[in-house]
This record gives sequence, structure tokens and C-alpha cells, in this order.
Amino acid sequence: MKKRIILMTIFSMLFLSSCEGPQGPPGLDGQDGLLSEVFELRNINFGFNATDGYTIYRTLNPQIASSDVLLIYRLSGTINSSTPIWQQIPRTLFLPEGELDYDFDFSKQDFTIFAGGTYNLALTPSYINGQTFRIVIVPGILTNKSANKPDFSNYYAVIKAYNIDDSNVKVLN
Repeated sequence: MKKRIILMTIFSMLFLSSCEGPQGPPGLDGQDGLLSEVFELRNINFGFNATDGYTIYRTLNPQIASSDVLLIYRLSGTINSSTPIWQQIPRTLFLPEGELDYDFDFSKQDFTIFAGGTYNLALTPSYINGQTFRIVIVPGILTNKSANKPDFSNYYAVIKAYNIDDSNVKVLN
């Protein structure tokens, strides 16, 4: 009797281990399949209205996922003709006229960049006219990883960490 139970146990183990069930749901794509992107607003002027002050507003098409993160960088200068200097916003600039602040907000449908300060910004038109911004969309699944997060204040570190090709940036103007 013991031999039968042992043989049945061995047979059951072999039979059950070779069975396959239905295919499960598809998993997440690798990092290359995610939609990390870079867009640029070139030589753009802030609009002004009495309610919101100086703003730049754009819709996102297509919309981003609600878990995605938007990072925005302002072109603050260049080292040479091929090396731009990008500063992450929000950013406060301390000028002789007072403080100037760049900030932004975003949803999955749109984003707004704000310029405000402790003085009349019309006195420094070079900071509200002809501005260039880079908008980086990083999928939320990537920003939730605890290891190897880049320094978000460094545009080039973000581009490298998320394998974003910024050699042919789409211009939004």
C-alpha cells in the first residue's frame, strides 16, 4: 500500500508540474517602451492677464498618464553655441529690481508656466520675452523606483537616467 501511495504521489507531482494554465495579463513594457519625451518652447513670450499675471499655457496632446511627472527647465544661457545651460524651475532669480520667480503646474491634460516677482516684471522684458523652455515627461513608473533616481535639477542627468533622446526635440510653439 505504501508503494502505491508513493507512486501516486510521484505521478501526481509529475502530472501537475507539467500542466499550464491560461496566459496571464501582459506585463509592463521595458523602459524603452515607455513614453519619456522632451518638448521645447522656443523664443516664447509670457502673456499677461490681471488674474494670473504672466503665464504660458499649453495643452498636452496626447494627454499624459495621471502618474507621470512633468519637469520643466529654462534656458538660462549657453557655454558655447552647442552647450545650453538649463535651469530647473521653480527658480527664483535675484535681480537689482527685486526677486523674479518662475514656477509651473501641470495636469495630465495641460501645463502652465508662471513668472512673478516682487516688482513690475515689465521693467525686465528680457526675462518674460523670448524665453526657451524644455518640458520633460517622465513616466510615473520610472520615478517611483527608489534606486538610481537622477538629480532632477540637472537636465542632462535626467535625460541620461531615463534614456531620453533629446537630439531631435519636438518644438511646441
